[in-house]
Amino acid sequence: MRAVVQNDEKRRGESVGRPGAGARRVLLLLALLALVPAGCGRTGDHATGGDPAAGQQPEQAGPARALMSYAGRLRAEQAARVAAAKRWGLRRVPLPAPAPPAHKPHITTRKGFEVDGHEELGLPPVLTTVPTRDKVVFLTIDDGAEKDPAFLRMMSDLKVPYTAFLSDFLIKENYGYFKTMQAAGVTLNNHTLHHPYLPALSYARQKDEICGMQRVLQERYGTRPTVFRPPYGNYDQDTLRAARSCGIRYAALWDEEVFVDHWDYREGDRDLHPGDIVLTHFRGRSEWKGTMPDMVRRFLNKVTAKGYAVARLEDYL
Repeated sequence: MRAVVQNDEKRRGESVGRPGAGARRVLLLLALLALVPAGCGRTGDHATGGDPAAGQQPEQAGPARALMSYAGRLRAEQAARVAAAKRWGLRRVPLPAPAPPAHKPHITTRKGFEVDGHEELGLPPVLTTVPTRDKVVFLTIDDGAEKDPAFLRMMSDLKVPYTAFLSDFLIKENYGYFKTMQAAGVTLNNHTLHHPYLPALSYARQKDEICGMQRVLQERYGTRPTVFRPPYGNYDQDTLRAARSCGIRYAALWDEEVFVDHWDYREGDRDLHPGDIVLTHFRGRSEWKGTMPDMVRRFLNKVTAKGYAVARLEDYL
């Protein structure tokens, strides 16, 4: 069995410069503050000039100060998000992701993507979408060929989560670029050593490709990931058996792919769905009609207009 995939908007995101959900939370908190007794932060009794009753000030001033501090943080966060969206030319401010699920969803192989003996052998599930009701999508970026510093600045500035699937032959000229990425909270996952068409290889050679990349990631970044993406989205039973032997728990494919100038879709409705995994690549002008920041703008403009937030894939697996 082989899986092959290659093939702008209501919960609207807030327009850049206009108040949205974050600003509304700040206004709500300020309204709540207006309800706090006026004398709660004063040193004496407002009516008599005497001292407050024992214990009165801490009970009243403490909550007021906490609310004011929280409202201030929300205002600052909102202002930073609006400024970053303007700076990077987005149409709307990206929506904040919900809190990670308290209980992670049960992941199974997508129907039609099984291999012989998949369940019986306990092979890693193959997924294109995470089962969730949260209106989120997951951005995943493959290979590692392009190493654009502007992309790192943009993603850090916007605080947009993403996951990288790396191949050693493309990253070894600059391991430090991906170390910077990892330090910003990005998970670095396995995409084999040399990006081969795995079903054409023996079990032993597939295992070398996958386990070898596990060793590289351990040596260079101190981690052995549990998520793997087969190059080109192609795999067979040997692929999943080899991946399992290397410590892989999930084989993550994708439901959409985004480029600088268009989107490709797996589904016939050509739309986003809660929990969809979106693929793109580390590419630049040598292969695209634009840059990685151009791709990110296309991605964020669409998902935000559709009412989706971008979440961390690892929070759901």
